[in-house]
Amino acid sequence: MGDERVKEEALQIIGAFQVLPRLVVFDLDYTLWPFYCECRSKREMPSLYPHAKGILHALKEKGIGMAIASRSPTPDIAKTFLEKLSLKSMFAAQEIFSSWSHKTEHFQRIHSRTGVPFNSMLFFDDEDRNIQAVSKMGVTSVLVGNGVNLGAFRQGLTMFAQNTATAEKNLKRWRTKFSQQSKSSPSEEKE
Repeated sequence: MGDERVKEEALQIIGAFQVLPRLVVFDLDYTLWPFYCECRSKREMPSLYPHAKGILHALKEKGIGMAIASRSPTPDIAKTFLEKLSLKSMFAAQEIFSSWSHKTEHFQRIHSRTGVPFNSMLFFDDEDRNIQAVSKMGVTSVLVGNGVNLGAFRQGLTMFAQNTATAEKNLKRWRTKFSQQSKSSPSEEKE
């Protein structure tokens, strides 16, 4: 399946959802591309997973922001590869640095740079520990087994829509409960 066909299918998937993330965040190694940067040389020409480029271009066409969160110990190689693949300008934030924080620090920085709340973000990564840590921040997070593909993309948007609906229901319940409590409690007026 060529990049253009993947892009068209990704656009159809996006079109099926009324609620979309404001920012989609990607890991790099074994999420966008099938290797670890630290095992490669800047002189090499990198390649992406087959569906990655089409998905990125579909998100860009729809005006959905994108960012990178990578714990690569070789950020210089990662940034060179993004440049070589003509992707660098697509990302509103590129947090590429080695860390033991399972990407929570990356997401704090992404939030600071973009202003997008965590519950308006969708994240794709190949490491379960990162998924777990970032999910606790309120980010909808998807574990990818063999890189980002159309199936994982659809799953992510579905999870995001479900999480948003649940949050809105909970907020509505809380508001109803709060307004009932305030109506039943005597108001104290100062004279």
